Amino acid sequence: MNIIGKLTQDAQVRTTSNNRQVVSFSVSVNDSYKNKQGERIKQFTFFDCSYWLGTGITKFLSKGTLVELSGRVSANSWTGKDGNIHTGLNFHTSQIKLLGNSEKNNNTPETKELAIADKENGMGDLPF
Repeated sequence: MNIIGKLTQDAQVRTTSNNRQVVSFSVSVNDSYKNKQGERIKQFTFFDCSYWLGTGITKFLSKGTLVELSGRVSANSWTGKDGNIHTGLNFHTSQIKLLGNSEKNNNTPETKELAIADKENGMGDLPF
């Protein structure tokens, strides 16, 4: 499965109890449609993402970065401290493609090259 969205916060590297490192980040996927009354309705779906294949990508994954992710989705639920049941979507990421930059990373040479490549490939005008 592929999803395209923007990071809602900077990616972080976590170390598990068995000393494995994982990159954790959250992505918002935006969609919109018109209802019967002709009003534009916006929908936001949030995914908690994990990437186990290397931590070097972390420096490129900052809040606002547009990414295309390949992987699989799973749902989870838990009971919070308040006693309410909560649900969430996890995205187990196997591939990350950078489609755009956050404002924070616009001055690094690597992200400038990505921005140029995006514009040349027609990726600079995505509606998110």
